[in-house]
Amino acid sequence: MTSIATTLLAVLFGTLASGVWIGLTLIFTAVVLLYTFRSIPVDRLLPQYVFNILTTPELIALPLFIVMGEFLFRTRLSRALFDGLAPWAGLLPGRLLHVNVAGSSIFAAVSGSSAATTQVVGRIALSELERRGYARPIAVGSLAGAGTLGFLIPPSTIMIIYGVLADESVLRLFTAGFVPGVLLALCFMAWIMVHTTIRPELVPESERALRHVSLGERLSALRELAPVVALIVAVLGSMYGGLATPSEAAAIGVVGAMIIAAAQGGLTFATLRDVALGSVQTCAMIGLIVLGASILGNVAAILGVPRAIAGFVEGLGLAPFALILVLMLVYLVLGCFLDGFSMIVMTLPVVLPLVAGAGFDTVWFGIFLVLVVEMSQITPPLGFNLFVIQGLTGEGLMTITRHTLPYLLILVGFVVLMALFPDIALFLPRLLLG
Repeated sequence: MTSIATTLLAVLFGTLASGVWIGLTLIFTAVVLLYTFRSIPVDRLLPQYVFNILTTPELIALPLFIVMGEFLFRTRLSRALFDGLAPWAGLLPGRLLHVNVAGSSIFAAVSGSSAATTQVVGRIALSELERRGYARPIAVGSLAGAGTLGFLIPPSTIMIIYGVLADESVLRLFTAGFVPGVLLALCFMAWIMVHTTIRPELVPESERALRHVSLGERLSALRELAPVVALIVAVLGSMYGGLATPSEAAAIGVVGAMIIAAAQGGLTFATLRDVALGSVQTCAMIGLIVLGASILGNVAAILGVPRAIAGFVEGLGLAPFALILVLMLVYLVLGCFLDGFSMIVMTLPVVLPLVAGAGFDTVWFGIFLVLVVEMSQITPPLGFNLFVIQGLTGEGLMTITRHTLPYLLILVGFVVLMALFPDIALFLPRLLLG
């Protein structure tokens, strides 16, 4: 088993270091392991794997949610979010900084992507906050932290991937992510209120007038949010109402996004071309990673790697809570070198039997994984959200990381809290789905 593990790590990280795409690296590693340690006809096995994995029914939802997000990304939705939320955010300490969190939470409910959420909300919010005189460090930090909600608040592309690989209900995962997503958003907003109360100079004095906006103006602003709220209700309501599967709800979302784009005058040939290209590129990237991870996971299982590692960890005698803390630290380190999709697909075949054996619910563990992937979005040097904000602001990567550190610590604390009280994630799916 030592020789198998050594070969696996050497081939995997050696190929990654050479710059080969992660999906191809995973497939290549699996092929090398089979040729080296088993006399199995790889040329017959691989086509069967490819067909079985890429025709998994649950995966249909993934490209549909990506198309929906692309449509919304290329409309005036981000401006509508800001205009609709700004009058209400002015009531809280921190004023318009809360638009970053609330806007990211709303867009997360229709995009399923952390990077897309950060890009769409940040494109309008950062420039508007800077124009009004808000301090850039807290504006940048709150956006990077809130952008991570794109993976936690359903629908989520990461949850779909996990559901397929772990053979878990995607609907249960979506339901389990709702309460943690809302609570985490409230934690971010609470920190903004505390931070700006301690340091009031972060918010310009001129913004105090936002407290005196009339109720009529606030209610009028809510009309800007009507299209996206209607889309959220259509997508999530159809699933939780038992009217549609996640894949069918995703199709409803695509139709709804097209209607919104048309109503806003954005359904042009150029938009359709950009949506098509963006969706194909994203789907191809994710599909290749999922395919490679599934193949490597199956090969590792054939060779007994997960069973051996599970036996080793079991021999350490770690308590369940200690196991979760160790896994969180491992994922924090991995997040410095791998993107979230890669982390999940590379580690799940080994880690899932460990946590299941320790007595953790696999739905709860799916939410745990989403949270640690969110951490990877804001940890250098490969944090996607950091790169998105760098492109928006031109700030250095380490400067953005420093501004984002409080939100990373909030994420760590929230994971610990969820490990102590797993019903934070589990009570809603138990209530709604039995």
